[in-house]
Amino acid sequence: MTALLERTNNTASRWPFLSRGAGFAGISTAMVVILVAAGAPTPLLPIYQHQWGFQPWVLTLAFGVYAFSLLVAILVIGSLSDHIGRRPLMISALAIDLVAMLMFLAAPSIGWVIAARVVQGVATGAASSALSAAVVELAPERFKKLGAQMTSMAPLAGLAIGALFAGVLAEFATDAPFAVWLVLAVVIAALTVFAVFTPETATRKPGALASLNPRISLPGQVRRLYWTTVPGIVGGFMTMTLFMGLVPALLVAVFKVDSPILGSLLAAFALATATAGSALTSRFRPPTLRIAGLSAMIVGAVLFIGSIGATSLTLLWAAAIIGGGGIGVSFAGTTRGLVPEVAPHDRAGLFTAVFFVGYLAMGSSAIIAGLFIGVAGAASTATGFGVVIAIVTLFGVVAAARLNRS
Repeated sequence: MTALLERTNNTASRWPFLSRGAGFAGISTAMVVILVAAGAPTPLLPIYQHQWGFQPWVLTLAFGVYAFSLLVAILVIGSLSDHIGRRPLMISALAIDLVAMLMFLAAPSIGWVIAARVVQGVATGAASSALSAAVVELAPERFKKLGAQMTSMAPLAGLAIGALFAGVLAEFATDAPFAVWLVLAVVIAALTVFAVFTPETATRKPGALASLNPRISLPGQVRRLYWTTVPGIVGGFMTMTLFMGLVPALLVAVFKVDSPILGSLLAAFALATATAGSALTSRFRPPTLRIAGLSAMIVGAVLFIGSIGATSLTLLWAAAIIGGGGIGVSFAGTTRGLVPEVAPHDRAGLFTAVFFVGYLAMGSSAIIAGLFIGVAGAASTATGFGVVIAIVTLFGVVAAARLNRS
């Protein structure tokens, strides 16, 4: 056994790993691409509805099951990379996401699409904490701040690019779903190979099997700060659900817009301004960012409600831009406040706690909204959704302000 271990260690030491700088660039790209794939179904689901003739609530179900499967994966696997290393989990997650792309590519019915979304959710959940921690750890010393920024920028940028990319193909390509999933399958296959040559950044430690018990492992020193960020995390993920899950149905039912490109543009702009909000605010203190971002989300929710009452696309665009910017600024304040307070080997557990709350809010709100659409209609459901976002986010402003005064 000792001889076998020595041979394994010698082989690993001879493995042609990339430099840490190249690994940082490649894994940052993987973070973006895995969320590009997650955002791509937003403009494609109405096409599937037209082809296969299912009810509107199925659109939000397809969105919600992704969030719940991601949530389960985060809860079970989220801290695993702290024990077995980042690299094995990144490789496995990207390979599972490739399977999801192939399922989308061959899907003959909405049932297959929903099943693919479940697999995609597992892959994204498995990747989220490991990729986030690896990006921070692979960042060269002079780019450490950029590494921390990438954890909030890359997911938002990926979702924006995914919605826009798929929306453009949906508008102009003959068989948009096939083209979208084929391109993503090729890119994810290449990134899976790339991850094999990425250097490891985490020291292995015992307890891998125990870490699979569903629980949130949150370092004690950040628990108070974390709980004050929860309303903002919930409000931010619900705002993303609004533009990625509800707006496509709302555009058809209320605004009488059938073009898939508009829904994808609204989602893309909301997420692009979120990315910009995260990227352009590095000089501000995290508490300031949180309050500013949460306030912008409240304004965005109010504008969204007003757009429905006035049937105004102008107000809807304003809601997307302002509310989206609020997501990025608030999430940047959250991550930049929490990450420096924990040791490297606890970062995956911290990101698990953050993403757990976010995706729980995303999945449950999407499915509940889908049920209400069938009963109350798209306009009333969307209005209520906006009201809930405004109220929850207001609690976040109060919590942040009280923490600053203490």
